[in-house]
Amino acid sequence: MTRPVRRIVTGHLADGRSTVLNDTPSPHVVRRAAGNGSTLLWVSDATPGSLDGDADAAARSIGVPPPDGGTIFRVAEFPPRLGVAYAPDNATTLNDFGIGADVLRGHAPRHPAIHRTRTVDYVVVLEGEIVLLLDDGEVTLKAGDTVVQRGTNHAWINRSDAVCRLAMVFVDAREPAVLKAR
Repeated sequence: MTRPVRRIVTGHLADGRSTVLNDTPSPHVVRRAAGNGSTLLWVSDATPGSLDGDADAAARSIGVPPPDGGTIFRVAEFPPRLGVAYAPDNATTLNDFGIGADVLRGHAPRHPAIHRTRTVDYVVVLEGEIVLLLDDGEVTLKAGDTVVQRGTNHAWINRSDAVCRLAMVFVDAREPAVLKAR
């Protein structure tokens, strides 16, 4: 079960003063077929983002990548031992993540959970431990560690016995030249 994430959204009153528009746990929780879950906190459809209105920008169905030209902010949870004995194939994983054929593929995946988004991702490990698996190697991350993930093939593997929570901001990006040249 994904732990609730308190989300406070600010905005403006009619006279221009700042105020809290919402202070509740985000209701936008998604469970993936692999067993991991995430709480969607906010989505922007373009950059620069809009500061107008009071609508819940996360009240939508969306995969892992953000809208073209947009961003996504979420907290993801990876249960213990996730990805260690992973059964679905890579195509099933990509479909579950909402990653379409418009995203160029890198090298053949070395693990079924390997995926790639056309994004710059800012990731902070909030708690626990997780392995960032890449085409060429892996890195073990612990609470407080950060990653700037730049459109590379990757997978998040939790080999530990505890839940790992990540805060993630995905920013739409252009395809890297090295993949366009392939």
